[in-house]
Amino acid sequence: MTAVTRMLALGRAELILLGRNRLALYTALLMPPLMVWAMRSSIGGIDGLDLGEAGMSVDETAMTAGFGFVLLFVVHQNLVSAYVARREELVLKRLRCGEARDPEILAGTALPAVLISVAQCALLAVAGVTWLGVGAPARPDLVSAGLILGIVVCAALAAVTSAWARSVESAQLVTLPLFLVSLMGSGMVVPLELLPGPVASACELLPLSPAVALLRGGWLGGMGAHEAGGHVLAALAWTGVAVFAVNRWFRWEPRR
Repeated sequence: MTAVTRMLALGRAELILLGRNRLALYTALLMPPLMVWAMRSSIGGIDGLDLGEAGMSVDETAMTAGFGFVLLFVVHQNLVSAYVARREELVLKRLRCGEARDPEILAGTALPAVLISVAQCALLAVAGVTWLGVGAPARPDLVSAGLILGIVVCAALAAVTSAWARSVESAQLVTLPLFLVSLMGSGMVVPLELLPGPVASACELLPLSPAVALLRGGWLGGMGAHEAGGHVLAALAWTGVAVFAVNRWFRWEPRR
């Protein structure tokens, strides 16, 4: 077997296990659209929030934020639970005794979440154009770059975060910090252009901020090559940090 066939086999097995876990499956499939609907219904009523100053509408903000919700729920939260469950069941330890290398095991486990996130983003894009009427993406290349980099960053951070969880139940708690920080400070709800200068500069350094900026700038347009390059480099830097942390702290055996 080649590395690709081994990862596909692991991904198929993980997809079967995901289908048997109704709670994880419902969270991955239903939470992102529900969050988009809730955000669209409530964001217009926030006092003092004028999205027009950022050149955006409520529908455009809700739709582009939906990509961020997919990254957080489908990729990060789902993968943390998967890595913890496989670790505590000694699945990861047994896999290391076979032909698969460590990166293949991690990538194969993440494969179903990656495929589901891509499919959900595609559905959100279609819904945004046909239902919300936000228009087609101005720069599909930036949208693709933001989605790919966001998936890679969230998957790597999920592997790191799983080291802090002692059980599948506690895995839901350790994902909250990244969710809350990204929700409030990565431009998903409030565009960074509306924040004070120092606060916006600090929020640009958060893990998901570059991916959200690329997704939003690619969809709505107006992002120059220099600005896009800066976001790409920031996302790559976070990827490097996360990969280093995985190599250093990821746990392959149960925490007992």
